[in-house]
Amino acid sequence: MLSPHVPPSPAAAPHLSATGLACRRGNRLLFKGLAFEVAGGEIVWLRGRNGRGKTSLLRLAAGLARPEDGEILRDGVAASTSAVDRRFVFIGHANALKDDLSATESLQFLLRLHGRPCSAAAVQSALDRMGLQGRRTAAVRTLSQGQRRRVALARLAVEDEPSLWILDEPYDALDADGIERLNDLLLAHAARGGSVLLTSHLELDTVRLRPREIDLDRCA
Repeated sequence: MLSPHVPPSPAAAPHLSATGLACRRGNRLLFKGLAFEVAGGEIVWLRGRNGRGKTSLLRLAAGLARPEDGEILRDGVAASTSAVDRRFVFIGHANALKDDLSATESLQFLLRLHGRPCSAAAVQSALDRMGLQGRRTAAVRTLSQGQRRRVALARLAVEDEPSLWILDEPYDALDADGIERLNDLLLAHAARGGSVLLTSHLELDTVRLRPREIDLDRCA
């Protein structure tokens, strides 16, 4: 049995739920019979060997693909029909930044694209929270891979609603300071009732985050 990060209210519908879920890539069935819920206040760590379907499952949860079988719902609505829902944030493995823009311009563009607050003050505060005070005006092409990841993750720093975050390898390329800053954002989000579904090939700080785990190796 999976233990919750923070026990949700019994009357509250889960932010994300799946029943009998199966996913196919080409001729290969990645997993089947998967059932889980991600409720408010939870951080859920999706695990499994390479090629097991972790990114594919995140894409199903984000509404970017349809399952082979079963269903996956966000707030009771099929994820594949609610991809424009503003109550969730999806950050993929790619940073989605443009080399010719500055860190500030890139973050403003991403926030505007997703209907988030993008004022100069909001952007500056978000970059500062990710430790990028001295790199706000630097062109993306001059940033290290870790700094680029911080810019992409700064999207999370403007969030203040208990929404669903779907994050594909968010710790990728981060140093120890970046990891701690991201952990702070995740904990603050869980504390306000938000939920997180993430993948990570790096070990999480299970003492601080107390994530529950979903192991796709068991559903192969």
